[in-house]
Amino acid sequence: MAEQIDINRASVDDFERVLVGVGRRRARAIVRRRKELGGFESVEELTRVRGIAGWVLDMNRELLTCGGGGGGSSSGSSGTSGSAGSGGAAGAGGSGGGGVVGGGASFNGRGRRCVGRRRRENADNHLAVEEEDDDDEDDDDDEDGDDDEEDNDDEQEAVVLQGREEEEEEEEEEEEELQQPGSSRNNAGAAEENNNNYRGIHNGHGIRGVNEREEGIVSIDDEDGSLDVNEDDDDDRGDRRGMDDDEDEEDSDEEMQEDEEEEGAEESMDDGANGNAPQGERGAGVGGASGGAGRNETLQQALANARLRQMKRKSEHGPDMRALSPGKKPCKGSEHPSHALGSLLPCTSVPTTFGELRAASGQGQGSSRRRLAGVTPPAELQDWLRTFQSWSGPERLLALDELIDRCEPPQIKHVMQVIEPQFQRDFISLLPKELALYVLSFLEPRDLLRAAQTCRYWRILAEDNLLWREKCREEGLDEPLYVKRKKSATPNFTYSPWKSAYMRQHRIDMNWRCGEIRAPKVLKGHDDHVITCLQFCGNRIVSGSDDNTLKVWSAVTGKCLRTLVGHTGGVWSSQMRGNIIVSGSTDRTLKVWNADTGQCVHTLYGHTSTVRCMHLHGNRVVSGSRDATLRVWDIETGQCLHVLAGHVAAVRCVQYDGRRVVSGAYDYTVKVWDPESETCLHTLQGHTNRVYSLQFDGVHIVSGSLDTSIRVWDAETGTCLHTLVGHQSLTSGMELRDNILVSGNADSTVKIWDIKTGQCLQTLQGPNKHQSAVTCLQFSRKLVVTSSDDGTVKLWDLRTGDFLRNLVSLDSGGSGGVVWRVRCSNTKLVCAVGSRNGTEETKLLVLDFDVDSK
Repeated sequence: MAEQIDINRASVDDFERVLVGVGRRRARAIVRRRKELGGFESVEELTRVRGIAGWVLDMNRELLTCGGGGGGSSSGSSGTSGSAGSGGAAGAGGSGGGGVVGGGASFNGRGRRCVGRRRRENADNHLAVEEEDDDDEDDDDDEDGDDDEEDNDDEQEAVVLQGREEEEEEEEEEEEELQQPGSSRNNAGAAEENNNNYRGIHNGHGIRGVNEREEGIVSIDDEDGSLDVNEDDDDDRGDRRGMDDDEDEEDSDEEMQEDEEEEGAEESMDDGANGNAPQGERGAGVGGASGGAGRNETLQQALANARLRQMKRKSEHGPDMRALSPGKKPCKGSEHPSHALGSLLPCTSVPTTFGELRAASGQGQGSSRRRLAGVTPPAELQDWLRTFQSWSGPERLLALDELIDRCEPPQIKHVMQVIEPQFQRDFISLLPKELALYVLSFLEPRDLLRAAQTCRYWRILAEDNLLWREKCREEGLDEPLYVKRKKSATPNFTYSPWKSAYMRQHRIDMNWRCGEIRAPKVLKGHDDHVITCLQFCGNRIVSGSDDNTLKVWSAVTGKCLRTLVGHTGGVWSSQMRGNIIVSGSTDRTLKVWNADTGQCVHTLYGHTSTVRCMHLHGNRVVSGSRDATLRVWDIETGQCLHVLAGHVAAVRCVQYDGRRVVSGAYDYTVKVWDPESETCLHTLQGHTNRVYSLQFDGVHIVSGSLDTSIRVWDAETGTCLHTLVGHQSLTSGMELRDNILVSGNADSTVKIWDIKTGQCLQTLQGPNKHQSAVTCLQFSRKLVVTSSDDGTVKLWDLRTGDFLRNLVSLDSGGSGGVVWRVRCSNTKLVCAVGSRNGTEETKLLVLDFDVDSK
């Protein structure tokens, strides 16, 4: 059977040892209450002790018995108030009664003068408290006299305790308003500090550790009239040093109660000075008839000053003060404020553990605030924590996983209550602006816009121009958008051109994906002839036809600006840069045109057959012909600079990056040339049929052939890196960008490849796929546009391969209508359409997806 104790005979140690939820402070409160009542009549009377709630009594009811009165005879071993009968002796005895000494008066009958401030360091809380040693002669006081006087203090506390309760409750409510949301223990700790402020024991000392706050000597500082406390260094502190630090911290609620009772005792001294206390107390509180009134008046003034300091301290519970741990706040009366502040922050290193972060952020109410009252930490706890700290990061995570698996739901709930508030704080506002922007830079633009709606400060951060510049660059936008804007109704907000550019581009993308398709502009002029080549740059469109002409169109108005006449054969290839147009024809010549005037600047002679392909780079153009040669021309002078001979069949495709020329021909080969020396560097062999398409990014060469395969080559070594297999017919069109290849095939499919790995990422097919050969394609960072002989232009999502919608669908599609070519800009789509049997008129369709267009 569990040990039972008699509440009228048990000592402080007995209450603390046996009862659950009762720490040393509450145990001492029970003994004091027992003395006041002369003994408890029943166990239920324990609820009359402040701090002993009903749930504490219910938990310990089977351990308690009530054996009758006389409870004042027992005393605690190291924290009790002495024997019950010693109060009178304390009142009558002592040395000096309590007269004014050196401008400071003692009111507790100890016969000890106020000795000023002594330097003391509380190692438990790492809080240095500075005091000056003015007089050490009082260290020889009689210990027996001190013990007798403790009972005198207890009786005085009982006189005024009830009258102080309402005032203390009001102070607690005011303090709670300044505390951050937390547990009831946090509020109790705040009320404790509030009451301590009221008594003035913070003056010059800060908030003392539990070990230093046993029995205080209340005196008046003759410098500022404030209340001061000097504690007995020898009697109780030595006993308390042996206790564990955490045990003291657990009893913060009991601390509050004891301090409140001590405060009541201090006020009862004032009554003793006026003759309202028993004779023994009057002897302790008054140094003579002539000094009583003056001392009482001084005490009243000191209490008033203490109230003013309390109000001032409340006003300091702002963000700066909350950055400190609640038990470590600056001393208002310190003679060396900077040093005192340094003592409050013993370590200036960056907090790394969760507890340090909570304390630094002002939400860590100390470990004692989270612990259950009356639960003594196991002796092995510190060893376990040191072992945990010695482990590596992965080992700690493993230990935490195992610990969580062994926790019960109430324990998990406790952990969540501690951790969750930390993730509900606005940590962004606590960071320097540079770090806050760095954190926000990892957000996707959509999340960044949502963050801007959180609060005013987040909106300011989310408007940062450099932040949005990086987002624009990720999307391939190189220029900010400067638009005329209305004056903001909200001051202090910075306009971000890069953000405007990003938002505009986002709206354009949405127009492509799901916006209403406006009626296209229709450009007619080539009659029923086939449009063989198409270029689109800026607001100019250039179309070449087998009617021997090229036409220059305005993409804005849809009007034909110029008709370029001069070729004597069909135009089969063209290139455009700015206002320069270069065309190749079946008449074996190339012509250089001025798009602004429509004049032919140069006619380039040299090829002996149809000029089938060309590539313009800077002021040089490389042309490939059915005569199996390539020529390098200077378009400013019209001179042929180099002739590249080596193919044995018609050259069908060519690429030029300014340094190397790559050509594909009907002889099944791909060649890499040095145009300056006119030498062939590599002949890439592997295809088993004609090469119809090429892409070259300076590092990789991609070739498409009638043999249905696509090959990826290393441009420097000439080795074949990958053979991309999957199409079933001729690869009619390809585009390469950032190692992503999109290929269109005559088998009606479109595939997306990663040329670094050779993997097919997506195949654009399904119920909405093209029903005939793919004729042309274009793609951006997010979208793919494809055209087909089935008379449709389709839009796909590059990343997912999903079909989005049809952008163009000819009425004659499937019965002869065909889309020959497509060219895209950021906001416009140009399609060259016609028919193979005369069912569809040849024309250009211009679709506009710009957000600024009407």
